Amino acid sequence: MALWRRPRLCLCARLPDFLLLLLLRGCLIGAVNLKSSNRTPVVQEFESVELSCIITDSQTNDPRIEWKKIQDDQTTYVFFDNKIQGDFAGRAELLGKTSLKIWNVTRRDSARYRCEVVARNDHKEIDEIVIELTVQVKPVTPVCRVPKAVPVGKSATLHCQEGEGSPRPHYRWYRNDVPLPTDSKANPRFRNSSFLVNSETGTLVFSAVHKEDSGQYYCIASNDAGSARCDEQEMEVYDLNIGGIIGGVLVVLAVLALITVGICCAYRRGYFISNKQDGESYKNPGKPDGFNHIRTDDEGDFRHKSSFVI
Repeated sequence: MALWRRPRLCLCARLPDFLLLLLLRGCLIGAVNLKSSNRTPVVQEFESVELSCIITDSQTNDPRIEWKKIQDDQTTYVFFDNKIQGDFAGRAELLGKTSLKIWNVTRRDSARYRCEVVARNDHKEIDEIVIELTVQVKPVTPVCRVPKAVPVGKSATLHCQEGEGSPRPHYRWYRNDVPLPTDSKANPRFRNSSFLVNSETGTLVFSAVHKEDSGQYYCIASNDAGSARCDEQEMEVYDLNIGGIIGGVLVVLAVLALITVGICCAYRRGYFISNKQDGESYKNPGKPDGFNHIRTDDEGDFRHKSSFVI
């Protein structure tokens, strides 16, 4: 006859929940542990920020603290050997035991920061935590380019650029203080226009301008840190005077025709034939009378000279 055996129960299964928590906490005693109240702080340029690093468990009274900055695959010390290092000297300090405070942050401070704690008296001596700091930069005045005059029916492109803001700003165009939609077809108010606005690149493109598109234009660049706008610039849309253009062409052709006729008449009348001889032409005659006709420098005419006849 088989003997009945009482099933074994796991010790953990028999323990109440609060005892399990105490047991687990007892296992972790002697291990240094870190936490942060904010692992992704965001701050605007020239303000101050706290990088939170808090020791939750440790048996070491005086642990070694180090802060390092990780940017572009390069690691540099911020706090080492109990003092602030590098360009953070004079604008950073430790808060409490381990947290780091930075004043007057700049865009170059955007990076990852690693808090490292070494507790020699703990079973687990080392722990670290990474804080990612984002510094936002307000946009500066954007550069706007607006054509001064465009004929009706022609295309036109307006440009707006800003290169300082972080994160990268978005752009919005205004005409006569009225914001323009990204697509004129999406708004009945602009049904007589034909344009597209690219909020990422800052371009306003008209496929064919109309008289209603004339006005004062400006652009605003904005991000989470603030906004900036350029000065107003006027764009004039004018009608092409086709009749005037044709009339002008005809006048030019008529003038050219008159000039051509005048030149032809002048040629026929010999006004353009040059006289190659300014005075009389003289020929040396033969010698039938035995005289040589010689002109001297002192005489104004010819005189005769006898020649010997043998």
